[in-house]
Amino acid sequence: MAIIFFLPNEQVVPFSAVVMISGFSTASCPASPHQRSGNIFHGNTDQPLQLVPAVAYEIMLAGFIPCVHIDSELVRGENKMMLDKLEQIIRDGEGLAVEFKRCENELAGSVYETISAFSNRYGGHILLGVEDNGDVTGVNSRVVAKIKRDFVNSLNNPQRFSPTLFLALEEAEIDGKTVLWCFVPPNSQVVMFGGRIYDRAEDGDMDITRNSEMVTQLHRRKASDYSERKIFPYAKDEDFDFVRLMPKVRRLATNRLLDHPWANMTDMELLRSSGLYQEDRETGKSGYNLAAILLFGREDVIRSCTANYVTDAICRRENTDRYDDRLMITANLIDAYEQLIDFIGKHTLDKFFMIDDQSVSIRSKIARELVSNILVHREYTSAYPAKIIIEHGRIVTENWSLPKTFGRLDPSSFTPYPKNPLLASFFIHIGRADVLGSGVRNLYKFTKMYSGGEPELVDGDVFRVIVPLGLSDIEMSDNEEMSDKMSDKPSDDVEMSDKAYREAILAYLAEKGEIGAVEAGNLIGRSPKTARRVLLQLVGEGAVVATGANRNRKYKTAK
Repeated sequence: MAIIFFLPNEQVVPFSAVVMISGFSTASCPASPHQRSGNIFHGNTDQPLQLVPAVAYEIMLAGFIPCVHIDSELVRGENKMMLDKLEQIIRDGEGLAVEFKRCENELAGSVYETISAFSNRYGGHILLGVEDNGDVTGVNSRVVAKIKRDFVNSLNNPQRFSPTLFLALEEAEIDGKTVLWCFVPPNSQVVMFGGRIYDRAEDGDMDITRNSEMVTQLHRRKASDYSERKIFPYAKDEDFDFVRLMPKVRRLATNRLLDHPWANMTDMELLRSSGLYQEDRETGKSGYNLAAILLFGREDVIRSCTANYVTDAICRRENTDRYDDRLMITANLIDAYEQLIDFIGKHTLDKFFMIDDQSVSIRSKIARELVSNILVHREYTSAYPAKIIIEHGRIVTENWSLPKTFGRLDPSSFTPYPKNPLLASFFIHIGRADVLGSGVRNLYKFTKMYSGGEPELVDGDVFRVIVPLGLSDIEMSDNEEMSDKMSDKPSDDVEMSDKAYREAILAYLAEKGEIGAVEAGNLIGRSPKTARRVLLQLVGEGAVVATGANRNRKYKTAK
């Protein structure tokens, strides 16, 4: 693991100030573990990342931006875990939740029939490049990119799938051949492909469209499993905040996927394609369902349709009997996501890591997984309040659940099961969640980067997640000025707009010569804290240099 500190201007920090990594000792070896290379200090250590708050603070005041280059060991470990699981699936053969497809040069239509069938039953794994008997023949490497693209486009095409799905194929190399695979989660709606309804039986897909009894049974099964599908026939357009939220939803979706079909849909077409406005073919009811109300409803409407809708965000470090800060959130899920992300950002320290040559906020990644999980995968018919609690050394989240398993989850072996597939799919479309199963893997990966520890996920009537923060985070985040320097609003809305912000700031600098954080905030229409985060990213990339200290700091184009 290589720890790097960028010095974005010509200031000099003495070597003695760089004693901020456990395992380093500049006193005993002033030139060895830390070497000066241009405006960078760097070193290597096998020890967990532990910042010494006072020294880290001084270094940040001097203008350093900490980044951590992660070697490939974590990535290799994660890939090995998934590869072992795929090889075991192949050895076990096809079944109710496993389907092999040859697909050497193109996607067969039967792949989509299987996706419909898996969605309508218990979910399952599809492996492309594998024969029915388990022989790995592989997918032609020259067409992999096209197959992936066609797969995503077809699932997002409302003319082919109803409701549309957001899934992606992943690559794996088995026996020297390329295998594409995907886990298809069960859906709370009846999923149709090409106007037909498919169900899964043993290791085959059945077209049950004309079998009215089986279709009725399927609808009953879905209705009893997923409360998010409950229809509220008397909910009217005025009960929703469509005027304000729909433009934001379209912007987030097109930031995620440039040619996203939502961009050209009417509001009702978007709602229908997302499964938020539906018809119950058994009862004849039609209208907005609970998922739609949770996403777009006014607060009073949400309260009237749920048992006890509230997410309780608590910071409890000094006053352990009560709390240091508290936020009771009763807004719709789109707004609640941003408020919870802000709360975590306010009370935790940010850390930037270099991943694929990009500076990435690991705190933002962890917060995204925690918040999307507590909003998307909770059971809203229960009066049990969801909670995010920031304590000494950890973040704890709790929400009511309808568990399929009990006990601690093992990321190498658990099978993901969506509690609210409509909400999960919607969050994936707007870039606030990833495909089912990847969130747990991401949480393990980013927590290890952030604190050196591992999260604990325990399923039961109450689903609980515990993420260790590390001592340095507790001590340093309590320093207001340090928190202001390093913390920022990490919502996806901001992240997805960074390119536009950067271009606006660089254009201003080309004309005016210099800019401060407050001026930059006014320029891009965001807070000074958000502007400072974008400016520090530009500094880290060498496009901009910083002069001055603290609130008098100015930023100029690098020469």
